Amino acid sequence: MINKTYDIHIIGGGIIGLCSAISLQERGINVLIIEAERIGQGASYGNAGHIATEQVFPIADASILNQIPAMLLNPEGPLRIDWKYLPRLLPWAVRLLLNMRPGPFEKTHKALLEINAHSLNAWENFAKKWDLQSWVKVNGSLLVAEKQQSYQELISHGCRLNEMGVKNNLLEQEELLACEPALNSNQLGALFFPDTGHITNLDGVIKQLVNKFKELGGEVLEQCRVINAVSNVNGIELTTTQGNILADKVMISTGAYSKALVKQLTGISVPLDTERGYHLMLPQEKDVFKVPVSSVDRRFIMTPMDGGLRLAGTVEYAGLEAPPNMNRAGMLLKNAQGMLKHSLNNENSTKWMGFRPSTSDSLPVIDKYERVFLNFGHQHLGLTQAVISSEIITALYFNEELPMNSNPYKIERFQ
Repeated sequence: MINKTYDIHIIGGGIIGLCSAISLQERGINVLIIEAERIGQGASYGNAGHIATEQVFPIADASILNQIPAMLLNPEGPLRIDWKYLPRLLPWAVRLLLNMRPGPFEKTHKALLEINAHSLNAWENFAKKWDLQSWVKVNGSLLVAEKQQSYQELISHGCRLNEMGVKNNLLEQEELLACEPALNSNQLGALFFPDTGHITNLDGVIKQLVNKFKELGGEVLEQCRVINAVSNVNGIELTTTQGNILADKVMISTGAYSKALVKQLTGISVPLDTERGYHLMLPQEKDVFKVPVSSVDRRFIMTPMDGGLRLAGTVEYAGLEAPPNMNRAGMLLKNAQGMLKHSLNNENSTKWMGFRPSTSDSLPVIDKYERVFLNFGHQHLGLTQAVISSEIITALYFNEELPMNSNPYKIERFQ
């Protein structure tokens, strides 16, 4: 049994766990991060890099019901359900449908609105503190439309967001193409969101945070998967692939893999599943855009990064065990090509698939349950909400006032 004393063992070394780890370590808490593979190399490495504070609605609304037949029949659609996974998905999907009712939908929307309203400022302060400014850019983002109906809906969406405090400006076609001249003239207009950002080098951010964390005295244990967890009078006994570990406190931040550990340590079954996302990285396509560009029609995003242009998106429900369907990453090239004037160079391109951890109510779990801290389930917004989530966890650890007016992210909502 590994018995070195730490104040808290953080299970999961993605951006969620890492931000919490460095925030606690800075406050004098002795932290060990336990990572099943390599730190920061899951969804934290492969996401779109978008600090998406403008995304303040649940992952699904009633309009998705009309799309279910296509999701089941079209393997290359933006939304796909694997037939074989459907029986296992069904309990989560039913709860998702129930949360589309007006009352739960509005409750989730308000909670997302509040946490996202704090997220950008949290990231800016965090970037200054840990010398991340060269990679964390706050230059805004675009949401474009190419169908007339979509464009009209985009205008209404922008007005609605402005009314609730999510600032945006409508760019008509001429202004849009002047801002981003690489876009083709089939793009009719866009909403520009000034209070959003993006990260140009996710790997650089992760490595910098790991180095700073270690400089503060924090430690990392990689290639160590936690198989089982039991709470007893002595603490929390973790059974891992590198032996048993006795912990005083733990934080679970294992993303889409969190459900089993949470059940073992709290007795609560969280309705959590994974939306598998894909990306295609084009290293030859640097400096195509100034800011991330999302398409309301094609349902994906193009993010300019130091290593090229990242095309990311699509949603696939197929669980944690099915092999990646890299055709879904490849189809992102076709989508992007249809929006750009020049022919994209996909030489030395790379494909990736990762897991977005989504609860049935679209909200993360950020909470303290006896000796167990919980920080997972951020769906598409893990990067966006990572820093503010770490601030909530730190406040919970020290029994301090939360950085927000309320905490609708408690696990008790699933009891």
